[in-house]
Amino acid sequence: MIIRPARPDEIPALERLIAASARQLSIGFYSPQETEAAIKHVFGVDSELVGDGTYLVVELDGRIAGCGGWSRRATLFGSDRFAQRQIGFVDPAQAPAKIRAFFIAPEFARRGVGAALLDACEAAARAADFTQAELMATLPGVPFYTAYGYRAQGEVVQHYDGIALRFVPMRKTLFQPSQQEAAPETEVQT
Repeated sequence: MIIRPARPDEIPALERLIAASARQLSIGFYSPQETEAAIKHVFGVDSELVGDGTYLVVELDGRIAGCGGWSRRATLFGSDRFAQRQIGFVDPAQAPAKIRAFFIAPEFARRGVGAALLDACEAAARAADFTQAELMATLPGVPFYTAYGYRAQGEVVQHYDGIALRFVPMRKTLFQPSQQEAAPETEVQT
């Protein structure tokens, strides 16, 4: 398994992977109409993350098996098409890192691709001094993120083309600074 930053020339292929993932892995969670509205208005690649080098792909068996990323940016979710994007970066001391746009190719589902991708994103966020992470989960993503320590923060409903789409904001502590500093060791001479 190879995890690396996505390249701008891969965006069309990633958009196809995202649509295929949503259509197959959302069955039983979203209706076909809900899935298509999400693909049209929300799901997809955020090219700012690709430019930042924080949107990653996982290669397995010589093929792109999944994609997803993390971000210092204020936008919590949505592709370039998402109308409610926020501009700017957040301060790691004040706000959580954003875990963004995880999609796994259906033929690679349940093979550890998502877990490896999440581990890489969390490690990068920690290295950038973030102590918290947050994300906007799709309904099929909730059990996955829950298994990795994320906790639901309620549910939100977004409306697109007259269709209500449910999402679940989730949060996790990545690192907590120690409450106590270790006392310096002293030598005792007798």
